[in-house]
Parts: sequence; structure tokens; C-alpha cells
Amino acid sequence: MSLFWIVVRQLAEIEAMAASKKVIPREEWERKLNNVKIRKEDMNKLVMNFLVTEGFVEAAEKFRKESGTEPDIDLATITDRMAVKKAVQSGNVEDAIEKVNDLNPEILDTNPQLFFHLQQQRLIELIRNGKVEEALEFAQEELAPRGEENQSFLEELERTVALLAFEDISNCPVGELLDISQRLKTASEVNAAILTSQSHEKDPKLPSLLKMLIWAQNQLAEKASFPRINDITTAVLEDPV
Repeated sequence: MSLFWIVVRQLAEIEAMAASKKVIPREEWERKLNNVKIRKEDMNKLVMNFLVTEGFVEAAEKFRKESGTEPDIDLATITDRMAVKKAVQSGNVEDAIEKVNDLNPEILDTNPQLFFHLQQQRLIELIRNGKVEEALEFAQEELAPRGEENQSFLEELERTVALLAFEDISNCPVGELLDISQRLKTASEVNAAILTSQSHEKDPKLPSLLKMLIWAQNQLAEKASFPRINDITTAVLEDPV
């Protein structure tokens, strides 16, 4: 069979599949959505969970007063947690470590990977600031012993030290370590560890629900044609093409 006829047959099969899909009109779909009842207090808890987890302490306090929704964590601890996160994002890793220990010394004592990543970030900041000798000394005294105990730590250390071999970071294969994204990654890891130590979810529930929405729509789209939300920032129902 020629390629032309194979393509024609496949197109015919696709058209048949599309024709067999159930078509749900907008009116019917909106009626089904309106029949789903969600309690306002549950929505308020979802919003509060997002504000608390992401560290929007002022917004959380205002939302608590306006909605009467009580957070499941002391809002004062959010300020301390955000101070740690801000210190890492600013490159002040030593200050961040001190603040974490002030909050709860067990966080770093029981999480060697987190402590290594903070120390790795300290090394990155030394390299960023051109303190080559200090960086080498720090790597040898603080990070090398941990690398001997853990192969993954050793590989990360070698990647970080490789920054010193390049005068032009733009041509360095591990130059991304100096990007702001690396600071953000470390800050997020610290933030999650603090939340876990406070018996709180390390990730907000709202983004997970939005991902579930997209997944559910994609699954349904295989069997039916219906108005769907393509842009979650607007949540506008769009008719199928």
C-alpha cells in the first residue's frame, strides 16, 4: 500500500473518531458546573493554605480578618521563615543558616542533604564574588569530607568547583549554578524543610488542584467535545474548535 493511501486511511480513522465523540453544548456544560456545590469555607481554607505556604503573611492576616478563616499555623512563624528564604535569595547563606538554627536546630541536623546544599550555595557565592582562595579552602574543609561520605554530594561539589576553571562563565557548562534560579532552588528547599518541621504541607494545595483540572480536561477531551478552560489565569470557558 502506498504512503498516500496509508495517510488517507489514517485521516479517515481520525475523522471517524472525532465524529464518534460526544458533543456537550455550552448550556448543558454550564448547567452541570453550576450543579456542583462547593462550600465557601472550603474555598477560604484553600486560599489561606496558599497564602500561608507561600509566605504572604500580610495578605494572610488581612484575609483572616475579612473571611474569619483561621490559619493552621502561627502567622508569626511565617515572618521568620520568609527571613530565611530572603537571606538565601540574597546570597547571605551564613545568615540563613543561623536563622534556621534559631527556628529549629534539628532541621539541619536531621537533613544532611539540605545542609550540604546550603554549604554548596555558600561556595557558589564565594566563587561569584571572586574569592578563589577562600572558595578552595571552604570546599576542602567543609564540603570535601561530606563528598567522601556521599557520592551524589561529591558529584555536586565537583560541578561547583568546575566554575573556577573558567574565566568566561558564559562558556562554562555548569554556569547555571551562578544563575538566580540556583538561589531560588536552594531557598525553596529550605522553605519546604521548615514547613515540614512545623507539620505543614510543603506545597500549597491550589497549584495541585489546577494541575488536576488540566489533567481531567485532557482525559475527558479524548472522549467528548466540551467547553474547557484553556487559560487558568482567566478561567474562561472556551468552546471547542
